[in-house]
Amino acid sequence: MNAHGTVHKYGDDVDTDVIIPARYLNSSDPKELAKNCMEDIDKEFVNKVKEGDIMVAGKNFGCGSSREHAPIAIKASGIACVIAETFARIFYRNSINIGLPIIECPDAAREINAGDDVEIDFDSGKIYDRTTGKEYQGQSFPPFIQEIIKSEGLVNYINNKKL
Repeated sequence: MNAHGTVHKYGDDVDTDVIIPARYLNSSDPKELAKNCMEDIDKEFVNKVKEGDIMVAGKNFGCGSSREHAPIAIKASGIACVIAETFARIFYRNSINIGLPIIECPDAAREINAGDDVEIDFDSGKIYDRTTGKEYQGQSFPPFIQEIIKSEGLVNYINNKKL
């Protein structure tokens, strides 16, 4: 499993209220949430993001309220993976639950720049910055988490599992 796209970069402490502002939580439709993703921190994000792009951020990404809408909005916007120095624990679990790949890799999060062309190998956890030629070792996903992501989330994974 791989991801390959252009980087959209953000700093530390990007909270769920910035990822999807509370005023848009009257919908749980992923496409509707995606229309307003990141608008309070980057008004042009929805116009720039393309299917398969990568989001990179600093420490404590996804802090704040525990709303599942935040990773849903990111995934529905087209982002294939989020790389950060660290993630808020509830955001981390919500991301896996809805099938959004996320990788903690402090070096990559600090050194990769907005606009870089990045490829990620989820099996190995390797992150390749094709723009700079640098390679980083992030956390690889255990096979069961890869299966959850391939199934597009925990509910689908459970529903598809043969008992």
